[in-house]
Amino acid sequence: MHTWVDVLGVWAVRAAVLTLFIGIIWRFSLWLRTPAPRQVVLTPAPTTRIGVAWLLLHESVLFTTLFKANRWTWLFSWLFHSGLALVLLQHLRYVTADWWEWVAWLANWGHIASTMMLIGLLGLSARRVLVDRMRYISRVSDHTILALLGVLVLTGLALKHVWPVNVLEVKEFVRGALLLSDADSVPLHWGFLAHLSLAWMLIVSFPFGKLMHGAGLWFNPTRARADRGRARNNT
Repeated sequence: MHTWVDVLGVWAVRAAVLTLFIGIIWRFSLWLRTPAPRQVVLTPAPTTRIGVAWLLLHESVLFTTLFKANRWTWLFSWLFHSGLALVLLQHLRYVTADWWEWVAWLANWGHIASTMMLIGLLGLSARRVLVDRMRYISRVSDHTILALLGVLVLTGLALKHVWPVNVLEVKEFVRGALLLSDADSVPLHWGFLAHLSLAWMLIVSFPFGKLMHGAGLWFNPTRARADRGRARNNT
C-alpha cells in the first residue's frame, strides 16, 4: 500500500520530466519561429554548415570565446559545467537496468566532480557580487539559481559522505517513476527528500530561464550561421 508521500513523490518526478521535455520543445520552436531576415555573422566565421557545427561544438565544450575574453570567468565556468556533465553521467546508474561499468567507474570520482562544481559556483557567484558591471546587471533570479545549484551539490555530497541513502532503493524508486510502472515507495530519508525537491525545482525551471543558454548558442543568429557573403566574394 502506497502512502500519499509515495504518490506525491512519483507524480512529482513524472511531472518534472514532462515539464522539462515540453518546455525544451516549446523553447526550440520559439527560437526556430523567430524571424532573422538579416544575416549578421560575426567574422571570421566558417563558410560551410559543417564548419559552423564544428565551431559551435568547440564553443560548447571548450568555451573558446569566453577563454579569450576573461580567463578567470572561463576557469570557473568550465569547472562548473565539466563537473555538472560528470555528475549527470553518474546519475545514469539510477535509471539504467544494469550497472554499466563505465558509469560505476565514474561514480568513484563523484567527489571530484562535485568539488569542481562547487569551486565553479563559488567563483561565478563571487563574480556577480564583486564585479561592478556584473552586479549591476544581475537579477535576484541569477543569484537564486546559483544558490539552488550550490545547495543541490551540497545535499548530494551529504548523501554520499555524511548521511548515506540506500542507493538500490533510490534506483528502484526513480526507475519506477520514469518507466510509468508501479514505482516502489519513496525512500524516507530527509536528505534524499531535500535533494529530490531541489532537483525537482531545477528541472521544472530549466527550460524557462537562462539555464537554456547552452542550447541557445546553437540558435544564435550571429554564431550559428555560415558566412555566405565571404564565400561569394571569394568566388
